[in-house]
Amino acid sequence: MSEIQMINKMESVVKSIVERYLQDHPEFCACDRCRLDMIALTLNSLPPRYAVTTLGEVFTDVNLQGIQSTADIMMALMRSIEIVKKKPRH
Repeated sequence: MSEIQMINKMESVVKSIVERYLQDHPEFCACDRCRLDMIALTLNSLPPRYAVTTLGEVFTDVNLQGIQSTADIMMALMRSIEIVKKKPRH
């Protein structure tokens, strides 16, 4: 029997974008605390995208890969980076 779980698809998308952004921009602190603060602030400013799925199932949402969604996520991330950069908690 498969285990069913609820996931916020926005979380995995934001984590992936933050990781790529920090790799491409070494001028920003990428310590665990700063990285997680950026992710949390970004997620708090975006609507969640919950889905119910079977554990281990790969679920891709076309809506989260669209141009507008990507732009919204990047704008939220830029705001989060500025906040963390001005007041890092490490």
